[in-house]
Amino acid sequence: MKTLVKFLLLIFPFVMNAQIQTDVSLIKYEDLEKRISQEKDKFVVVNFWATTCAPCVKELPHFIEVNNKYSQNPNFKMLLVSLDMARDKQKVINFIKNKNLTAEVMILDDNKRMNTWIPKFQNDWEGEIPVTLFYKNGEKVFFNNGEMSLEELESAITKSYNP
Repeated sequence: MKTLVKFLLLIFPFVMNAQIQTDVSLIKYEDLEKRISQEKDKFVVVNFWATTCAPCVKELPHFIEVNNKYSQNPNFKMLLVSLDMARDKQKVINFIKNKNLTAEVMILDDNKRMNTWIPKFQNDWEGEIPVTLFYKNGEKVFFNNGEMSLEELESAITKSYNP
């Protein structure tokens, strides 16, 4: 019995971190747009954030709680799109590990063209973060500019998705 307990204690950290990313993709706007459109049969939550944004970091635990709640649903997908600089990739990877982010994280490495792609997501979005968009079957159904509480996030999902 003691051997079994020791074995479980040894593997438990690895099992718990099985869903934690060890690398992050650097993508351009077109890649993100394609990724969202490929999830046609899903409800997709896309959150724009950065490690240096205090309101972003404050709301991320709510997103992870919701992601964990719906992650077994094949019709649900959460994408956390970091606006950190590409040179800060390791910082983002360390942040993912330290905060146990279970949703998929990518870095949108397209800062030079921000004025081009920001209005494509939402015409009146001026680029401030955090921002969250909700897509159902490839179509945007909700846009939230600013920090979201757990209750606001759950409410937006319930109204738009009805899981």
